Amino acid sequence: MVTVPRVVTVPRRTRHRRAAAAVAAGALPCLALPAPALWWWAYVALVPWMLLLRSAPTGRRAAWEGWLGGAGFIVAVHHWLLPSLHVFLLPLAALLGLLWIPWALLVRELLGGSPGPGRAAAALVLVPAGWLLSELARSWQGLGGPWGLLGASQWQVPPVLRLASVGGVWLVSLMVVAVNCAVVLLIAVPRARVPAAAAVAGCAVLTGAVWLWLPRPEASGPLRVAVVQPGVVADGPDSVERRFAAGERLTRTLAGEPVDLVVWGESSVGADLAARPDLSRRLAALSAQTGAPVLVNVDARQPAALRPAAAAAAAAAAAQGQPAGGGGGGDGIFKSSVLVGPRGPTGDRYDKMRLVPFGEYVPARSLLGWATSVGRAAGEDRRRGAVPVLMELPGGLRIGPLVCFESAFPDMSRRLVRDGAGLLVAQSATSTFQGSWAPAQHASLGALRAAETGRPVVHATLTGISSVYGPDGGRVGPPLPVSASTAQLYEVPLARGTTPYVRFGDWPVGIALALLAVYCTVEGTRALRLRKPAPEQPAPPARTARGSAGRPGR
Repeated sequence: MVTVPRVVTVPRRTRHRRAAAAVAAGALPCLALPAPALWWWAYVALVPWMLLLRSAPTGRRAAWEGWLGGAGFIVAVHHWLLPSLHVFLLPLAALLGLLWIPWALLVRELLGGSPGPGRAAAALVLVPAGWLLSELARSWQGLGGPWGLLGASQWQVPPVLRLASVGGVWLVSLMVVAVNCAVVLLIAVPRARVPAAAAVAGCAVLTGAVWLWLPRPEASGPLRVAVVQPGVVADGPDSVERRFAAGERLTRTLAGEPVDLVVWGESSVGADLAARPDLSRRLAALSAQTGAPVLVNVDARQPAALRPAAAAAAAAAAAQGQPAGGGGGGDGIFKSSVLVGPRGPTGDRYDKMRLVPFGEYVPARSLLGWATSVGRAAGEDRRRGAVPVLMELPGGLRIGPLVCFESAFPDMSRRLVRDGAGLLVAQSATSTFQGSWAPAQHASLGALRAAETGRPVVHATLTGISSVYGPDGGRVGPPLPVSASTAQLYEVPLARGTTPYVRFGDWPVGIALALLAVYCTVEGTRALRLRKPAPEQPAPPARTARGSAGRPGR
C-alpha cells in the first residue's frame, strides 16, 4: 500500500497575514533595548513570534516566517542606520534574517503540536541554544558585530549583570530565551506546565544564587577620570578645528582639579599629531595644566614617511615584551587612541582593529562600492590595527583602549583584562545618529563589558551619551546626555580579581553548540534509520502440483 503525503494548503490571505505577523513579532524585542529599555519586556518579547512558529503548518512555512521575523528584528534594532544606508538596510536585513531559520525550525519541531514533558524539557534547552547560534553568527565583524543581543537588554539589572560575570552576555541571552520558551509552554501546552514552571524557577534560583554568593570584585581604590564631551559642532570646512578647540576649552576648566586621566571621544583630533606638531604642543600644554595625561582619538591619514618610526616603536615594544599598536605606520587613514603627556605623545598608540562595515570600510568594494552613492558609506577604507595595546598611566595603572563599536565585542575587553588592564576606555562618536536610539544603545554596552570583566569602563563620546560604569556594571555618576557640552569629573572605583568569564571565556557558547550538535546527530541518525529499506524476506520455496519443491514426482 502506497502512502500519499498529505498536502497542507494555506489560503493566500492567511499566508499574507502570517507573513505580516512574523515581521511584526520579530520586531518586538527591540523595545527591550535602549532607548525604550523595557528590560522586563525581554522575558516575553519572543512569545508572539514563537507561538506563530509552533503553529506553522509545514517546516518550509516555519523557515519562511523565521526569516521574515529575523529581518524585522534587524530593521527594528538598526532602524537608525537608515540615514546612512538608506534602502541598503533592507537587503542587509534580508541577508541577516536567514540566520534565524534554524531557530525557527527548532521552535516548530520541539514546541509544535502537544509536546510531552520530555520534548518540552528538550525545547527549554535547545531553543535557547538555537537562538544563541543566530546571535553568534551575526556577531562576526563582517556582519555588523554583536549589536542588539537579547542579553544586552539586561544592562541595568544588577542581579543579571552578575550572571554576565559568569558566562558573559551569552549566558544572559540563554536565560532570557529559556524564560520565553517556558512562557510559551505555559500558555499553549498544558501538559508541559511542570517542566516550564521548573525552568522559570531554575532561572530565578540561578540568578539569585550568583547574586548572593559569587564573590564581588575587590575594591582597590579610586581613579579620577575626566570625560570631555564637546557636543554637536555644525558641519563646515573648519568643523574639525572647531571641535578640537571646543575640547581644548573644556579641558582647561579642569585645571586645579584632582585629575588622573582626561579622555576625549572618538575622532576628537582630525590630523596626525606627527604631521601637525602644533596640535601635539597644544595637547601637551593641556596635560601640563591639568596634571594628567590626555587620551585623544586621532582620525587621520598617517603619512607614509612615518613608517620607519612606527616600525621602530613596534620593534622596541616587542623587545620589552609589551604589546604595540598595529598600524605598522602604513599610509592610510587610521582611527587611533593616542596618549599625550606634558611632553607630548608618550608613544602609546592603539590603532582600531575592528572597523564598522560600510561606515569605515566597504566589504568587497569592487562589488558593493555602489553603496557610497545611495548612503553615507565610507568613500575610502580605513586601515586596521593588528594587536590590542595597553597604556600605562603615571601611577602604574594600565588602561585598555577600545574605539567605537569595539565595545560591543566581549572578547576584546576580556583580552585586554587578561593582559592586565585595570580600566577599559571606549572612545566613541555617534553624532551622525543624534536623536535616535543609537547613542543609548552604544552607551549601555559599557555596563555589560564592566560586569563581564570586573573592571570599570569609561565610555567617552563627542556628542553623548557618555557614561561611566563601575566593576559591577553599575553607573558611576551622571551620564552626559546628547545635549551636553561639558567636562565631567568621575571618581571611578578600581577593582582586583578575575571574574569567571575572564577566566573561562565563552563557555556557554561551547555548551550550546555541543548540545545542538548532539541533537542534530541523533535526529540525523533517526532519519537514516527510517529511510533504510527493510531487509527482503527470502522467497518461499516453489511447490509443484505433485509435491514439495526439489522432490521428484513419482
